[in-house]
Amino acid sequence: MSSITPHYRTIKELLQTRSFAIDEYQREYKWERENIEELVTDLQGKFETFFHQGDLPPAASGYGDYFLGSIIVTKRGDKNYLVDGQQRVTSLTLLLIYLFRAAEELDLGVTATVSPLIYSDHYGEKKFNLDITERVPALRALFNGTEFDAAGRDESTRTIVDRYRDIESLDLAGELGAGLETFIYWLIGNVGLIEIATETDAHAYSIFETMNDRGKPLSPVDMLKAYLLGAIDDVDARANANRVWKKTVLDLISWEPAPNQERDATFVKAWLRAQYAETIRERKGGAIDRDWELIGTTFHRWVRDNASRIGVGDSVANVALMNDHLPFFARAFKTILDASHRYVPGLEPVYYNASNDFTWQSTVLLAPLTFGDDDDTVRRKIAATATYLDIWLMRRTVNYIRVSYSNVSYAMWTLCREIRGLPLPKLLDTLRDKLDKDEQDVSLIGSPSRGRYGIPDLSLNLFSKRYIYHLLARITAYTEIRSGRPDLFDKYVDRSSKNSCDIEHIWANDYDRYAELVPDRTKFDNLRNHVAGLLLLPADVNRSFQDKPFEDKAPHYAKENLYAASLTEAAYQHQPQFKAFMQQENMPFRAYEQFGPAEQWERRELVLALAQRVWDPNRLEQYRPS
Repeated sequence: MSSITPHYRTIKELLQTRSFAIDEYQREYKWERENIEELVTDLQGKFETFFHQGDLPPAASGYGDYFLGSIIVTKRGDKNYLVDGQQRVTSLTLLLIYLFRAAEELDLGVTATVSPLIYSDHYGEKKFNLDITERVPALRALFNGTEFDAAGRDESTRTIVDRYRDIESLDLAGELGAGLETFIYWLIGNVGLIEIATETDAHAYSIFETMNDRGKPLSPVDMLKAYLLGAIDDVDARANANRVWKKTVLDLISWEPAPNQERDATFVKAWLRAQYAETIRERKGGAIDRDWELIGTTFHRWVRDNASRIGVGDSVANVALMNDHLPFFARAFKTILDASHRYVPGLEPVYYNASNDFTWQSTVLLAPLTFGDDDDTVRRKIAATATYLDIWLMRRTVNYIRVSYSNVSYAMWTLCREIRGLPLPKLLDTLRDKLDKDEQDVSLIGSPSRGRYGIPDLSLNLFSKRYIYHLLARITAYTEIRSGRPDLFDKYVDRSSKNSCDIEHIWANDYDRYAELVPDRTKFDNLRNHVAGLLLLPADVNRSFQDKPFEDKAPHYAKENLYAASLTEAAYQHQPQFKAFMQQENMPFRAYEQFGPAEQWERRELVLALAQRVWDPNRLEQYRPS
């Protein structure tokens, strides 16, 4: 058909001075964190195979390319409509907005090159190249770095904001460091896709149906199954193994509350990395992919190439893997999934790590499992390993150490190898020993002169905000649990609820009010944003009272969670369990009539004491069999 034209487009060629729309009946933007994380990590990993420290942007012209697949576009008038590809185009737009803002903050000249890929100047107004009316306000706010409340908005807008926050949390700019500008030029000039352009809707949808139905290729999971089935000689055994495999996969992808067609691949990657990966790419330019990376990209080929190590390749071994090992580890994976999305008694640490968006968790939690472990042992191993990760993560984040996907990949590979298949008692000893040794380097107690900060120096900023939110939720829940109240941690971190919690500054953002106490504006900002001067309150309460002085807000704190109420006398009246908790744990709670710098310094000791209890390595002992 002469009206169908495929073109290879770099990101710059695809987006510059062009706009894209979608039809109203198209599905929502639905990418999840794991999808955006995989995209960013794959791009960073590919870039790092070319980049050498000191490379300047012109060097990117000699780097290799990266292919993102294809999109289908039909043209109507002066608009391009995405028939297939809105998930990728939207995600690329979010990544470009993040890179623009990072480059602007660092005063890099590349901003002028990136901005036309995000918006066009339309008579002095920004016309976003992703021209979908209901999504533009969110894109504008993200681009300008202003707050945007997605509550009550359509699903796509909420997902756009969530995925942008995920991109921020990956801290790509921080990880690339001096290579950021070179990466941006490589991304827009060397990363591309095939744009299949048509002049009629009929042609566009015909191609879409062919690519997604009749011409749909086998997935890596399908190819892995075909390889394993191929070595099974007995017809009945092969048919049964196929049935078991299909049921296991169906259970994974249809898991409620969030069915996902790619979850089977996510599981297989986690399983193979946890149980079999022995090598990882060296951390230097030009290094080649090893087990850890190859499983993440082409696990079906990796299994074939490493059959002897895994113990497959003949009929008996393949039947055992498909009928026994696969369902065992898939059940464990679903246990982790369930505990990541729901606050499951006994598996709370899994939920803690999920609320911190720690994507490596599923992989690491499968590592200590051994086929044949009973259900109780599986749960104890999962909970113990999740507890270790919970403590490990907090020690790093309060010291401003990055824990993003690619940044800790090497550490997670090492951990998987260290705990792989360990019996429960040995697992607990190993995890405790690692924490004891780790405390020599990173502690919850700050020491800036040694490159450590910790709770006494933990303040709100772009990096720490999400972790401070988590920390406040944990110490608030801990205070209430130990005082005989229900555990509401999952409610405190539920950002989808109608009146979710926000971080409340005890000090209003009014320097003049505190000028006599804090003569320096910078010191005022540091004190105001310190974790000891922060609380979690419902959003409507936070908005109603945030500009008032402490003396006016305190009576309202008394009506909220016990950690916030502990600033007031009301919390200490008729609260015998709270008082018992204070005495037993020697917790320095007390009420305040005013809250100035001296009171905040005192409150720091309370935050530190609570954090040391919440992230106490002795928590591991609860999983030791009696």
